[in-house]
Amino acid sequence: MKITESLKSEIKSRYDALRPALDERMRRLWAAAEAIPLGHGGITALSEVTGLSRIVIRRGIKELEEIQKLEKETLPGSKKQKTRARIRRPGGGPKSLKEKYPNLVKNLESLVDPETRGDPMSPLRWTTKSLRTLAAELRAMGYEITPMTVGTLLHELNYSLQANQKVLQGKNDHPDRNAQFDFINAQAETAMKAGNPVLSVDTKKKELIGNYKNAGQTWEPKGSPVEVRDHDFMDEEKGKVAPYGVYDIGKNEGWVNVGTDHDTAAFAVESIRRWWLMRGKEIYPDCTEIIVTADGGGSNGYRACLWKTELQALSNEIGRSLRVSHFPPGTSKWNKIEHRLFSSISMNWKGIPLTSHEVVVNLIANTQTDTGLVVNAVLDTNKYPKGIKIADEQMQALSIERNEFHGEWNYVISPRSN
Repeated sequence: MKITESLKSEIKSRYDALRPALDERMRRLWAAAEAIPLGHGGITALSEVTGLSRIVIRRGIKELEEIQKLEKETLPGSKKQKTRARIRRPGGGPKSLKEKYPNLVKNLESLVDPETRGDPMSPLRWTTKSLRTLAAELRAMGYEITPMTVGTLLHELNYSLQANQKVLQGKNDHPDRNAQFDFINAQAETAMKAGNPVLSVDTKKKELIGNYKNAGQTWEPKGSPVEVRDHDFMDEEKGKVAPYGVYDIGKNEGWVNVGTDHDTAAFAVESIRRWWLMRGKEIYPDCTEIIVTADGGGSNGYRACLWKTELQALSNEIGRSLRVSHFPPGTSKWNKIEHRLFSSISMNWKGIPLTSHEVVVNLIANTQTDTGLVVNAVLDTNKYPKGIKIADEQMQALSIERNEFHGEWNYVISPRSN
């Protein structure tokens, strides 16, 4: 069919008349129905008339084909057709699967639970089974259910499917891994009910400062990409930065201390100190203790003597106990700060060269998400020398109480009276 301007005008008139009564899906289907008879060029013409993208209209055409296929499969007079006619009455409709199958949710959870991995900070649970697999197992039990419906039910039950790399077990998988997650979860829930802050802390990957390539893409004029260096040799003058993050789980707030020197335990505790002085004591003036969850290694590792002595100094200074729990070996990606804060920062600055300390601080501080994440960032130019040794006498003087369950991972450092 020849598509003339007059024909486009007629189609536009029909669309303008119907548009207020059409939802997003019906607009897509209407445009698809108009485009099909036009043949070659029909999709483009409807895109121009309606403002819908060609991708959306093609999707509408596929949906129409699926609808027509279902109609052909349900022939007049068949059992399915009679059933449809009987249930399509005013105020009627098919029962929900939960009503139809009272034990469906119970059986779904029984399938998921053996594969569930504990989340240390909230009731959110992660399942390693695919929707297709779960749907197949439920169908084997006699339920008529699709993978999409299984996904809907899991979301209603507060489940979420994690990325594959986060469930692969490494050689360092500890036998008390899940028990430690349960312990941390209980500690966090108790603390938040009492109005005490629960912090997730860690150091983000170090970043080169200068006109270097940064992974990701940004919108730029066509053919005019931002030009960066063709190599990643460190600029001796600008160096690197180590962003140390403090994520307040209860408030969904991030604090990042952008260090320009070494990533040491002293730097890690200084970052927590700055969070408390500039943010924490304002929003938690009556808190009795601060819960800190951290990885098992690095500058905040459970074996680091300097980490504990610096925490003691901080506890003495602020007059609050610090209740610390470390994640078991090989589980650092479960740390809330990784997927609640650091991933959002990476998304915010993707494709943007980190040319200066100011750029880094501003990009971090302007990170926001649809879930309400707010981030503050400051620059820390202090020096944090490496190789500081802690004497046995200093360790013995710590006011530290170790928990009966893995005291090397779980302990409380309280203010010293002297």
